[in-house]
Amino acid sequence: MPNHATPPATHEPDGVFAPAHLGELTTTIPPEMIDAILDQTATTQHRVRRLPSRLVVYLILAGALYPGQAWTAVWNRLTAGLPHPIPHPAKSSISQAMRRLGPAPLKALFRLLAGPGACLPTQQIRCAGRLVAAIDGTQIAIPDTPANRACYPKQPVRATSELGYPMIRMLALVAVGTRHLIDVVWGSDRVSEKAYTTRLTTAMSPGMPILGDRNFAAIGLYTAITAAGADFLIRGLTGPRALTLLVLERLGDGSWISRAGTVRVRVIDAEIQVTPTDRAGHPIPGEATIHRYRLITILLDPAQAGADELIRLYHRRWQIETVYCEVKSTILGGRVLRGRYPAAVSQEVWGLVAVYQVLRIAMSDAIGDRPEVSADRLSFTIAVRTAQDQIILATGAIAGARVDLVGRIGAAVLDDLLPRRGPRTRPRVLKRGTSKYHAAGGADLRTVAGRTLVSQQ
Repeated sequence: MPNHATPPATHEPDGVFAPAHLGELTTTIPPEMIDAILDQTATTQHRVRRLPSRLVVYLILAGALYPGQAWTAVWNRLTAGLPHPIPHPAKSSISQAMRRLGPAPLKALFRLLAGPGACLPTQQIRCAGRLVAAIDGTQIAIPDTPANRACYPKQPVRATSELGYPMIRMLALVAVGTRHLIDVVWGSDRVSEKAYTTRLTTAMSPGMPILGDRNFAAIGLYTAITAAGADFLIRGLTGPRALTLLVLERLGDGSWISRAGTVRVRVIDAEIQVTPTDRAGHPIPGEATIHRYRLITILLDPAQAGADELIRLYHRRWQIETVYCEVKSTILGGRVLRGRYPAAVSQEVWGLVAVYQVLRIAMSDAIGDRPEVSADRLSFTIAVRTAQDQIILATGAIAGARVDLVGRIGAAVLDDLLPRRGPRTRPRVLKRGTSKYHAAGGADLRTVAGRTLVSQQ
């Protein structure tokens, strides 16, 4: 991963390469990096065109920050702050240039940026001295075209009908605390999250505790994660589908040792009391609820990680849900992707996750000299909006422009820190199907704020 401590020098816009920038984020993804990736993937243009490969890469990245705009409108934003007129390519020319480029350079760029990042201790979440990560999946809608349906079939509702848009399923491994993407895999949503998980084990560092929800409670995944050398803390299933875990040894903190297949595990049964509060912070009488959790981990020694610590640590798993919210709601705004054929979808998805990662890098750099600031207090929404503004201004692309380490994005998030927040919960409800007016699971969908009390059985 490149060193972001000293921003590289800004480049001189020249001819057809003039719009090749990403505003202030160009300091993290400089033209030299893009050119090296193009050489590596053998996608450099054979002759200098009006839309050379480097420019097309930046256009796709900028498109991720303007999801509601046509590619010609994204071009207008790239060229708005440049000091001299730039010819406007036709829509068909942009489409042909993207087809020539393909998805390989965007995928290689994300692989170069991916990782937990070099961060301050205040940004990191650790357990037993090791960086904690979370794993989970989500779905993203893509255009309903014959080409996309052939590669990403829609889910059938009945034998003769289908519902909604085609979907891709994405699975990410996220560094808890910084919310950097360590790795991402994706493909058809006909493939389960469990199947995709085995493709992420190569990104799991030895001893890295992996947080996962009940969907990952499977002996096969326990075995795959431990075979990769990583640890795990996964919520177990309860009820008729629960895995039978015999008590082999009782431990002093209330947890107990068992065996899941060939993996020796530790089981923690816990009750978590959630007490909602009013706007003044006072508990609401009669509104407290009890949630029963079973956590399964390979961290067997209570002296290394006590039951209380692990129960509170599992709550941090929700940060990966926040990551998906930032990608799908803050960046995409809930919109369907643009790509109307599979290669374009792949190109757009890799560009999307690369832009998310570079924004997170910029936010981490912003608090490099502010150890008292927690990463949880940085607004991703402000970072996105400021990055959009800097693209229009061509910040960092014009020769002579100076971008310091913090930059305008960093200054913006530091000037408007989010308030400190305590533990939060939200009731699980069934997502609506065909009706946009009703959701199963109860009418009260308030976010519950208050103190979480933890006890072991």
